Amino acid sequence: MARGPKKHMKRITAPKSWMLSKLGGNWTIRPSQGPHKLRESIPLSVILQYKLKYALYARDATMILADKDGNVKVDGKVRTDSGYPVGLQDVITIDKTRENYRVLYDVQGKFILKSIKPEEAKFKLVKVTQKKVGPNNVPYIVTSDARTIRYPNPEIHVNDTLKIDLESGKVLEFLKEEPGNLCYIIGGNNIGRVGLIQHRERHLGSFDIVHVKDSNGKHFSTRINNIFTIGKGKKSLISLPDDNGLYLTALEKKQVKDHQEVEKQ
Repeated sequence: MARGPKKHMKRITAPKSWMLSKLGGNWTIRPSQGPHKLRESIPLSVILQYKLKYALYARDATMILADKDGNVKVDGKVRTDSGYPVGLQDVITIDKTRENYRVLYDVQGKFILKSIKPEEAKFKLVKVTQKKVGPNNVPYIVTSDARTIRYPNPEIHVNDTLKIDLESGKVLEFLKEEPGNLCYIIGGNNIGRVGLIQHRERHLGSFDIVHVKDSNGKHFSTRINNIFTIGKGKKSLISLPDDNGLYLTALEKKQVKDHQEVEKQ
C-alpha cells in the first residue's frame, strides 16, 4: 500500500527531455513539488550536473545550492532545493559567473539552456492557463508557472501570453493568441518549433486546432494548448534557441552541412 508521495525515481523512467544516459546508474533525483509538472520540468541538480557541468556528482550540486552565498537563482529568487523543478521560460541566474540562462525546448523536445543578456534576464513570458472569479467576486488568472494574479486587465484571456517583471512580479505587457503573431510550440509532435499563427479551427466539445507556418514556409498544425505566443508580428520578445525553432529533415541537415563546408573552402 502506498503511504504518502513517492520520493524516488529510476533513471529509466525519467523524462526523455532530461537527456540522461542509461548507464549512469539506477537512480536519479526526483523533482520536488513546485510550479511545474514533473514531466514538464527538470531538477536544479540535473542542470548543474549534466547541463552546466558545474558538479561531478549529485552531492556536489547539493553543496553548491546549499552555500550561504545563494549561488543559484531561479526567476530572481535564491533556490537551495536540489530537486527544485525548473520549467519552460524560467530564468536561471548565477551571480558568481555572471551567467543568465532561459530554459527552452529544442525541436527534439529536449531541455536546453539558452544564454541570455542581463537585460533579458529581468523578465519572463508566461501563458495564461485559467481565468476565474474567486471569493468576494475577485477576478484572477493563473499562469503556466503557477502564479495567481488578481484583478488582471479585462482584455487578458486564457492562452494569452504575459510578460512579467521578475523583480516586482507585475505584468509589463500581454500578447494575444491571434493570427499573425509569432508562436512557440510547447508540446506534441512539433515541440520546439517556431512559426506564425495562420488561423484557428474551432471544434466544439473537442480541442481547437491552430495552423502554423514557419520561416521556411512549412505548414503544420497542433492543439491550442501547445501554442505559446512569444511575439507580436515576426519579432520575438525572447532569444530563440540556436536552431531558431526550425525542424529540418535528415536530408535538409546534410544539405546545410554541405553548404557550410563549401563556404569554408
